[in-house]
Amino acid sequence: MGIIKRGTAGSVIALAVLAGIATAPAYARPTSGVSADAPESVNTAPPAEPEESDLVDAADPGPDPEETVPSTKPGDTTNGEYCGPTQAIYTPESKGAKYHKGVGPANANYNGTSRTARSTFTSEVTGEVGVSVTAGLSTSIDTMIAKIEAKYEVNLSAKLTAKMGNSISVDTPPKKTTNAKYGVYRLKNTGTSYKVYSNCKTSAVKTITSYTPMKVGWYLWES
Repeated sequence: MGIIKRGTAGSVIALAVLAGIATAPAYARPTSGVSADAPESVNTAPPAEPEESDLVDAADPGPDPEETVPSTKPGDTTNGEYCGPTQAIYTPESKGAKYHKGVGPANANYNGTSRTARSTFTSEVTGEVGVSVTAGLSTSIDTMIAKIEAKYEVNLSAKLTAKMGNSISVDTPPKKTTNAKYGVYRLKNTGTSYKVYSNCKTSAVKTITSYTPMKVGWYLWES
């Protein structure tokens, strides 16, 4: 038994196949040739959304805030101290959980039989997922990523591409629906960002929350 979703022109855009099998370990098994990382288990709820409402997708932090503190030069006795060129500082403080950012719609397959069955899902679209960050980051996105990688020994990217045609298979228990969403897992991190000006004064310290791509993969849940 199978379910095929078709586009308006009749082309197949998604495929969910249901096939009966004898045994039923309830964890995801990627098919051969799958390039995305498989999920560690089938979840019981859809992927959680980031908690913050002021996140923006960012390739860079945008223009730096204006330097409101007058800078000084060596030998200038008017303002005293000199700390060199203005520096933008970012320090990661707290490593959070991984959040899944979907690319394209979620797919679902219901097993109406009395036996465990096999469901196969294939991604429908290609899409890029980048960094999301709260306002106020004083450094570049690349600098922020490098700081987080160094502190937590993780591998991150400014953006990752989830590609069309990637497939995964999973066991669906009797009378259950397996849901599948393809996309990118992103690591949450909280850090602080500020500037040190040339006269040794500092800007206000801002708390920065970021979600940075880690790996492409599927998020599966049962209902």
